[in-house]
Amino acid sequence: MQVYRLVRRAFAGEDAFSGDGPFRFGGRWSSVGTRVSYASAHRSLAVLEYQAHIDAGLTPGDLVMAVLVIPDDLRIERAGPLPEGWQRSPAPEALRAIGRRFVAARESVAMLVPSVIVPGEDNVLINPRHPDMRWVRREPELMPFPYEARMM
Repeated sequence: MQVYRLVRRAFAGEDAFSGDGPFRFGGRWSSVGTRVSYASAHRSLAVLEYQAHIDAGLTPGDLVMAVLVIPDDLRIERAGPLPEGWQRSPAPEALRAIGRRFVAARESVAMLVPSVIVPGEDNVLINPRHPDMRWVRREPELMPFPYEARMM
């Protein structure tokens, strides 16, 4: 499985999937202090997820698509059951509890979670400290991603 993350070139190295941002700031599926990385199952969803988290008109000009390849023989779980209202913003605490359990259990390197932005598509939580991460590889080439101004 390939997973995608749109990032600024300066953060495209080892930091791209380190989980440092969610560790410091938390997220829909993670609490402050939980190291998890967010990615998407599709390039297009990665773009929309990035766009949802920036201010209009402030799109940086140095974006690249970082890609992880998760071998087929590694376990990937699916989040569930989801609480009623899981799509709300701000996200219910129950979602952060699901993310904490995923990281603490260390049963799989990744967990599929539903996208709020595109119903029916998945984002992917990556546990960067899972022992199976040694089998996950980064695509070495970063695809430059010039942001189309019409999207804003």
